[in-house]
Amino acid sequence: MTMTDNTLPGVNRRDFLKVTALAGGGILLASYAEPLEAIERLGTAAADPMLSAYIRITADNIVTITAKNPEIGQGIKTMLPMLIAEELDVDWKNVRIEQADFDPTKYQAQIAGGSTATPTNWLPMRRAGAAGRQMLLAAAAQQWNVPVSELTTEPGVVVHAASKKRATYGSLAAAAAAVPAPDLNTVPLKDAKNFRIIGTRQKTYDLKGILTGKPMFGIDVVVPGMHYAAFVKSPVYAAKVKSANLDVVKAQPGVTHAFVVDGGTALTGLMPGVAIIGKNWWMVQQARKKLVVEWAEHPTAQQSSAGMAAKAAELFTQAPHRTMRKDGDFATAIKGAAKTIKAEYSYPFIAHAPLEPQNCTAQMVGDKLEIWSNSQTPQAGRTLVANTLGIKEDQITLHMTRAGGGFGRRLNNDYMVEAAWIAREAKVPVKLLWTREDDIQHDFYRPGGYHQFTAGIDANGKLIAFRNHSVTFGEGERFAPSADIGPGEYPARFVPHFQMDVSLMPLGVPTGALRAPRSNALSFVFQGFIDEVAEAAGQDPLQYRIDMLKAPVPDAQLQQFTPQQQAGFMDAQRVIGVLEMARDVSGWNNRKSLPKGTGMGVAFYYSHRGYFAEVVQATVSKAGELKVDKVWVVGDVGSDIINPNHAESQSQGAALDALAQALGQEITFTGGRADQSNFNNFPLLRLKQAPPVVEVHWKKTTFPPTGIGEPAMPPFIPALMGAIHMATGKRVRQIPLTKVDLKWA
Repeated sequence: MTMTDNTLPGVNRRDFLKVTALAGGGILLASYAEPLEAIERLGTAAADPMLSAYIRITADNIVTITAKNPEIGQGIKTMLPMLIAEELDVDWKNVRIEQADFDPTKYQAQIAGGSTATPTNWLPMRRAGAAGRQMLLAAAAQQWNVPVSELTTEPGVVVHAASKKRATYGSLAAAAAAVPAPDLNTVPLKDAKNFRIIGTRQKTYDLKGILTGKPMFGIDVVVPGMHYAAFVKSPVYAAKVKSANLDVVKAQPGVTHAFVVDGGTALTGLMPGVAIIGKNWWMVQQARKKLVVEWAEHPTAQQSSAGMAAKAAELFTQAPHRTMRKDGDFATAIKGAAKTIKAEYSYPFIAHAPLEPQNCTAQMVGDKLEIWSNSQTPQAGRTLVANTLGIKEDQITLHMTRAGGGFGRRLNNDYMVEAAWIAREAKVPVKLLWTREDDIQHDFYRPGGYHQFTAGIDANGKLIAFRNHSVTFGEGERFAPSADIGPGEYPARFVPHFQMDVSLMPLGVPTGALRAPRSNALSFVFQGFIDEVAEAAGQDPLQYRIDMLKAPVPDAQLQQFTPQQQAGFMDAQRVIGVLEMARDVSGWNNRKSLPKGTGMGVAFYYSHRGYFAEVVQATVSKAGELKVDKVWVVGDVGSDIINPNHAESQSQGAALDALAQALGQEITFTGGRADQSNFNNFPLLRLKQAPPVVEVHWKKTTFPPTGIGEPAMPPFIPALMGAIHMATGKRVRQIPLTKVDLKWA
């Protein structure tokens, strides 16, 4: 199933709303667009008030809304219920939110990734709320014997103005349960001008619990009779266990089990290792110190970062393995250019490093497996566990817990399958908890990359030819996960002679999506090089981008794509909109008045359906010390900002994450293993390094709203590098900045 697929294989789908009366006079409104199988299940399980429920209204007028998606800190547990509450027309202070377990037959897609929650749920959640309101209106009309058209609602109350009758939703709930559900495709939705909840600042629903230490994260799960587990894997990925001193480990205080897991060779599955289980985590860690493992030889044991860089340099001297896109005739155009610009860029592997390290709790009783997991992809996790353990997916109950950060790391479910396997083998409930070192040395890293650019401009400075030769990872025609590059990367379509070439080299390291996958790195190199082109043309880098975007796209470049593909292309007018707004709010045109050593840089990026432009102001001392003074973030994510609190924090967090990456984050490999192991050598951003202000602005448009978690991140690093260039005169073509000398005279 893809991230945007709302269907289930082999199951019919239709719009649907199921109503169930609750004991005590409440009403349960079940999901929209639900598979027929779920409807049948609902009908036989009405005694369970949470089965397939999104809305529950009780006689005391309290509305409980189920949050269906994983919460990883992006605010989705608050945001999706806001959509339902808006159309249901209730008072937000009377809303309670409950986290759903994983069950796609009830809730369909349950995933945290790709900034997809807003675009895929914007209408369905509102329709569910609107349908509930219509049923409450119909119930009141029957009781008062008046036409529905004469009724209105105030938050949580149905009103008949002519007779001055009023009734709370709670008092009508039981009667509403007997009303036929409306057609979700035609149920009327509010005009945006009447929104009372959407667009308002709402606190994170779990905020008090987070601040007071209430157990809610995966790491907090406690199950009766639970043991703790460590899983020790080879530092060379997927190497087998040749021997292990299990007798010594089993003899340590508190240890109840220790055994070898054969595992497989797939980097995304259950890898080989040694499981140690004990009465508490400290005892398990003490026993782990006594473990001596001899690992089998592995073919990737000689892999190193130095070797990767050397191979990339070698590939740059050869013909590319393939051409991803070719518009016009680059080879001829570059020969006729008035000026040629060349540069090479590179970026490193990066770990996700969420504050809550990987963990999972599992319990197997008979042939039934119960799991508590903070996965971003519970469906994929359940499938992986079922396939690995040789059981059916419906034998697995999966509880979704809040995650202490995700950033893409929990899209992979290696820790889930490890916990499940260990629990089955040990025959006790097990909480598997990785150490920080486990987490950083066994990540699915953002892959590094190497780019060689060549561009040509005419006598007027116009970009007429552009070529990128990227060296990345993969074999044959297949890219390593998140190491791919698309043919539409800007400035594609806006240069008459454009060529995108790629060469691949094999990799034995697990890789995967990191917040704004691919875009988080490609923005640095492509936008950075555009800055160099603008400088060669003697033009303002912000205006240079706008002028390029205003130029007509040659028909020949569009004709090679279907209308559907063209519809997904970057909208140049929306980019221009955020660039112009960024220019105005940041005082960009006055930047030349900044003192020496201080500069401003700009970049934009289109990713995950969002348009963002950012300006960074930074100061570099003569000794090369960098300080980011201020950041302006301008986003166009459509017509509505559902919860401005979350939208701003996501945008600000994205900028700070990007700053941390630029400053000092890097994973290197020696002998097939990661060199870094903890925050001492893989640093997160410190408070003193953060800019005092990250100012967020919204460019409202008429397009449907979309997600914010990722698209705010990519423009930051190239904008920072532009600021450094203005401050020092130096171009940064390699990150992290710990490898760059920023001293200036």
